[in-house]
Amino acid sequence: MEENLPQPAAVPVRIHPGISSAFGHAWDTLKKYFPEMILILGILILFSLPMGLVDAFADKHSFGHLFFSLFNVAYGLIIMAPLSYGANWLCLRAVRGESFNVQEMFDAYRQTLQIILANILVGAVVGIGFILLIIPGIIFACRLSQVSYLVMDKKLEAVEAVRTSWSMTAGFSWTIFGMGIVSFFVILLGIIALIVGVFPAIMWISVAFAALYHAITQRVTQS
Repeated sequence: MEENLPQPAAVPVRIHPGISSAFGHAWDTLKKYFPEMILILGILILFSLPMGLVDAFADKHSFGHLFFSLFNVAYGLIIMAPLSYGANWLCLRAVRGESFNVQEMFDAYRQTLQIILANILVGAVVGIGFILLIIPGIIFACRLSQVSYLVMDKKLEAVEAVRTSWSMTAGFSWTIFGMGIVSFFVILLGIIALIVGVFPAIMWISVAFAALYHAITQRVTQS
């Protein structure tokens, strides 16, 4: 009769907080979880369709267009923002090598209020930055890029997530900006690859940013 021996603790995934390391680990992760990532992206696209239909069929010169625009804003905040946060959360768990079910992305709706507040706060800060000659907006966007992960991973409230993201990204602004530049070319290559390639490109980028968050978190914890 076999004894129930304790299982060894999982070895934490170590990633260097760099562009090549993040994209490299993301590529390996994407290959391992490709079916799950395809399903996550498919859910995001499916739920975003109402916004696209409104833009396609609403008469932009009618009073009704104002109503539809307000609908898009509300739909984006209440429906799409939590789904996006949930998708980022599953990408992070994949990066860490943790098991997950795709339907768990809907668990983000339990934090809908904080997600809405976080989106409004980040949007306001970045928007003000872009009004101030664009460059501050880019800096603010880089420094606040970790908010969604902090809300889902650390269960932080919106204001605290913004403060923590600003603090933990000190010294990593150029890395995050570089991630954005590389992401642009990854999307471009995906478009060149018969358009269809844009879907794995989006998934790769999403997992890469989750990998960068994981790497930065490890570095901040160790320091």
